[in-house]
Amino acid sequence: MRKAVVTGSTKGIGFALARELLRRGHGVVVSGRTRAAVDDAVERLAPEAAGEAAVHGVAVDVTDPAQVEKLWDAAVEALGGVDLWINNAGVANTTRPIAETPAADVRTMVTTNMLGTVYGSQVAVRGMSGKGGQVFNILGGGSDGRIRPGMGVYSATKRGLDSFTRALVKEVDGTDVRVGQVSPGMLITEGWLREAAAAPEQVRDQRKILNILCDHVDDVAPHLVDRMLASKKNGAAIKWLTSGRMTRKFLAGGKRDVLSRYGL
Repeated sequence: MRKAVVTGSTKGIGFALARELLRRGHGVVVSGRTRAAVDDAVERLAPEAAGEAAVHGVAVDVTDPAQVEKLWDAAVEALGGVDLWINNAGVANTTRPIAETPAADVRTMVTTNMLGTVYGSQVAVRGMSGKGGQVFNILGGGSDGRIRPGMGVYSATKRGLDSFTRALVKEVDGTDVRVGQVSPGMLITEGWLREAAAAPEQVRDQRKILNILCDHVDDVAPHLVDRMLASKKNGAAIKWLTSGRMTRKFLAGGKRDVLSRYGL
């Protein structure tokens, strides 16, 4: 049984990753900013646990290194150790040009996406040293260097995380800790729907391409978890939107309508 921590896991892809780990019989600690959100997630996840697996929750601000240390300590106490740490906590504001993005949104994205992953990686690598384990960083749009309208700041943080993760891979090479990255593709999460509601004209204008590229979280999470659990390689790069899958999506063209489920 694996002993896992998933940051930013009270909703969205983080919640789905935690759920899939529990369904496979692994112990999980979920985290979020507020106690109320964490307690709600634990309540919803508990029935998903298979066998002796159990879910625990910790309220934590990942931009505070001391709180991330406490998350590690709490997970070790609850699970008896940690050998899988998934840095998923992140914030996306993707509907405004760089010059028009409020300073508060810039700060939140940079600190949560960048610092949260850096601090989480530091704590996990130090804690796993001598014991073994895996760290996976969840990337996102822009991590490949492509420029997307309205995503300048968010994409910059994810591009930075790609560089950071590659550097960390080299630093742990030859040790008993393995580091990898996960690119989940374009998922329709609560955050995505919030952004869509803020820019309905963008959704309308891009509806055809969005229906081709977007996926439901529940369809993607099982694949990602299976790949992470099966990974034995330091530097693993797990990607949902592979070239083959992209080709199949475009060949299917307008036959998919993933947005209608959400009233879009």
